Amino acid sequence: MSPQLPSPPEILAPVGNWDMLRAAVHNGADAVYMGMPGFNARGRAHTLELDELRAMIQYAHLYGVKVFLAFNILIFERELRDVVGALHDVIPLRPDAFIVQDLGIAALIRHMAPQQAVHASTQMTVTNTEAITLTEDLGMDRYVLGREVSIPEMAKIKAATTKELEVFVHGALCVSYSGQCLTSESLGGRSANRGQCAQSCRLQYDLIVDGEKRELGEKSYLVSPQDLCGLDDVPRLVELGIESFKIEGRLKSPEYVATTARAYKERSVGDLSPSQTRARKDEMARVYSRGFFNGWFDGVNHQRLVPAHLSSHHGLYLGVVTSVDTDGITIDTEHAIEAGEGMVFVDHDSKEEIGSTVFGTRSDKRGVKASFSRSFALEKVTEGMHAYVNSSQRLESEVRKSFSDKSRLKKIPLNIRVIGAVGDYLVVTATDADGHIATARSQSPLQQAARAPLSTESLRAELGALAGTVFALSEFSNALAGDCFLHSRELKEIRRSLCHDLEHSRMTRASIPIRSHEEMEAWIRHHHAPHIPAGQPRLNVLVRELGQLEGLDQLPISTVFLDFEFGKEYGPAAERVRGMGYKVGIATTRILKPGELAHLKVIERLKPDEVLVRNLGALEYLRRSGLTLVGDFSLNITNSISASYLLSKGLSRICPSYDLNREQLLELADSCDASKLEVTAHHYIPAFHMEHCVFAAFLSKGSSYRDCGRPCEKHRVELRDSKGALHPLKADAECRNTMFNGVPQSAGTLIPDLQARSVSTFRVDGLFEDAETLRMKVQAYAEVLCEGVPITSAMAKLGMSDRYGVTNGQLYNIRGYQDRKKEFAALATLGDVADPGLKAILPAETRSAPPSTADSTSQSRYCPTREKPTG
Repeated sequence: MSPQLPSPPEILAPVGNWDMLRAAVHNGADAVYMGMPGFNARGRAHTLELDELRAMIQYAHLYGVKVFLAFNILIFERELRDVVGALHDVIPLRPDAFIVQDLGIAALIRHMAPQQAVHASTQMTVTNTEAITLTEDLGMDRYVLGREVSIPEMAKIKAATTKELEVFVHGALCVSYSGQCLTSESLGGRSANRGQCAQSCRLQYDLIVDGEKRELGEKSYLVSPQDLCGLDDVPRLVELGIESFKIEGRLKSPEYVATTARAYKERSVGDLSPSQTRARKDEMARVYSRGFFNGWFDGVNHQRLVPAHLSSHHGLYLGVVTSVDTDGITIDTEHAIEAGEGMVFVDHDSKEEIGSTVFGTRSDKRGVKASFSRSFALEKVTEGMHAYVNSSQRLESEVRKSFSDKSRLKKIPLNIRVIGAVGDYLVVTATDADGHIATARSQSPLQQAARAPLSTESLRAELGALAGTVFALSEFSNALAGDCFLHSRELKEIRRSLCHDLEHSRMTRASIPIRSHEEMEAWIRHHHAPHIPAGQPRLNVLVRELGQLEGLDQLPISTVFLDFEFGKEYGPAAERVRGMGYKVGIATTRILKPGELAHLKVIERLKPDEVLVRNLGALEYLRRSGLTLVGDFSLNITNSISASYLLSKGLSRICPSYDLNREQLLELADSCDASKLEVTAHHYIPAFHMEHCVFAAFLSKGSSYRDCGRPCEKHRVELRDSKGALHPLKADAECRNTMFNGVPQSAGTLIPDLQARSVSTFRVDGLFEDAETLRMKVQAYAEVLCEGVPITSAMAKLGMSDRYGVTNGQLYNIRGYQDRKKEFAALATLGDVADPGLKAILPAETRSAPPSTADSTSQSRYCPTREKPTG
């Protein structure tokens, strides 16, 4: 018996507007994902109104395409009732799943509508089987793995779970682990966990090594990865049994959606030869590319992930300019160049760019010579510049036809069977490819034909005239008995009735039970813990350098948490801390991947008094160990439901998310058992947390820890931004890098308000301070907590201890979740008469102009009004 072949994976495409939806549906997508109105991780994307969302879901379902709603942000306490209201509006529209980041929201949806499918977002930072096991009780059907998970690691996760797995195969790569990036929050108060990413990773930074700028030539975009392109890796992912291939890009263009969906669909079903695969990659690059790489599918490669010479769309790389003449520019390239394509020439060192539209081309032994219009400043292009094609009129026109040309739209195969006899009614049954069945019969009995009886050919022609519908005749069977006659008007009516019923069946989903507002209000209140009087103040300290322990003796410290790069330091440090009379704690890493249990085993062996748990997998691994577990900020606790859920998993205390400002933090303290909160009073915000190692990438020739020479052990490295601010970098035990904000944030002024709400445990996190400086900081907070010293005095002392002073950071940044731009086209303008799918979802009186998404950002950065070739 031959082995069963893996099922083709689902191709999951991004959608931000109507044109993107149509591009996805008609180019092979099996499912699409779009933003949950008001709550999703693309704050700059078009906000879908409820009527528009309903119509888009119906349109997708009509064509057999699933719809997932990205609900992938953290939710604050005051928003929980708004979330319930939004879900009451949206769940009846019958989306196929919600993609959720917040554990509390996953629990809320599960309670509110138990039959509603929920998927774990990549923002949940799931990179191991243990995290899946921990959250089993939330009933999530699918987990979107972190982009950093390699294919061998996927195989281990897949082998250990029955849950569906979804992986990103194409699109932009965040340099930070999704759900663990606080850079936008830290630098500008625009939280990536709230859909307001400022794309700080796409900016230029200087590399400061041991206090001196390291010259890197053309490399300045030090944390801006190339785009992910996994087209070559599709066969391996298919063989592995990954259920869903996800394409990033809800802010991209319809042409981007069409080219990527088409390429991955063809590749996943084995329809592309090697040369065709290369051609599809070139097409995708022309539409949008920062350069293509297969990301972390093969593990880390620190020399290739971040070339560092560009950070935005430049398109398909051609090669180097070899000569510039009065009649054109010669490029050393193996790629064909066409008239009408947009080209850009870049000096990677100076970042100077110039572009135009190609007028004509010719090839010779030196490469391809491209000519341009007379207005193009050829003198600005020099030998050695790099050439890219970043737009193609022909390609964009061809791609757009795939979802606008009626003859090329997706059709649903239909099998039709006809039965009847003279004196009986004609009965026609239609069955579509997904098993929906519709039956219609004639109004009049069949008559004996005097001449030209109904034949298979005439019935096929009339009943199969489906050009104006979403269907196409696949099989036809005629079981008429005798020479029968029926007027053609009745056949037309039968055809219309069948199509209408099938369209309705395809768009209709059975309703599911939803708990009422009152029931959900009671459930939310159930997670509110009773007010417990504040206990004695406790001050904990986290150290990241062994030498910092020198200054911590004889202070009112409860627990000293150790967070070192090297496991060998923990044993001696733990003994020293206990000798000072303090409890000892050890922090886990923020990420746990398959095969990375060594650090957790060190923790088990050393049996610290407390463990600072930073990821869901580590919580699952340690929660039956008998150790006292404390949940850190990286678990992203922002509301009473997520707090209650994680406390139920064995945590004794929790550190709230750093995404919370003053009001949100106080509201959380009001709503949960505040005695179990541990608030970080002073710290350097950990901004990027990266698989990308800046040390290895730019201070070595090595691709991983195996051959990099460990420059992280020899040098102190910082990234300097355009404003001159320095951001320290530190590697962890698994060689992952964290970039910290160089200015520490203090919550000192919040201490009285927090204590009034029964918060009694506070923490000071060190970074690279020497022992004396860290002692001074800890002492300042100890005086506030234990001796009643005014916080203003402590803040003044703290400000003198840091190069750039101390800030409240974003704690006092009072902002709501910003509303997205409104560009909703009324339903009255959505009917495109060339698209039978749109006609099916809208009543006849609403059909007028096609939906306009003219503001969809063109991915061509040059020639917005294209230069036409002239003689």
